[in-house]
Amino acid sequence: MSTSILLPWQLETVICHSQRILSSFQHWTGHSLFEVSGEPIQIAQALFELPFPVFSHGIEPDPIYNYGNCKALELWELEWEQLLQMPSRYSAKPANQEERLRLLEKVTNFGYITNGRGVRISRTGKRYMVLDFTVWNLLNKENQYCGQAATFSQWTLINSSTSS
Repeated sequence: MSTSILLPWQLETVICHSQRILSSFQHWTGHSLFEVSGEPIQIAQALFELPFPVFSHGIEPDPIYNYGNCKALELWELEWEQLLQMPSRYSAKPANQEERLRLLEKVTNFGYITNGRGVRISRTGKRYMVLDFTVWNLLNKENQYCGQAATFSQWTLINSSTSS
């Protein structure tokens, strides 16, 4: 396996996308996702190594994940290459799809939402109650919509005492 795949934050496309995630979060919420300083590659590394998940998807008809930091990959139980092929809808059980679509539509219309909650599922079927999540629209340099990103600070593995 190549170093760039082991360390996706080193890829130029990921460095640029990391900037897009952070600048869009700042645009919508008025504050930084985390203390940001350094060169773009250092910022991309810091985003990738955050202790909470950050992930995003594109604007395909069935949006595909295009970013997930290390914590997101760990929770979703995916490798980087697997994430980049996975429709983001797979992070919710089929019974929760309608709720998820309503939430994403609200984000599309209003730019972002905070204090969300819901059940999400990993690749192997582990279910998490996710609390206090934020979802925001991604904007390119021309301020055009180019996807959505999300993060959350609290999650609990359902049917387990493990939480963070």
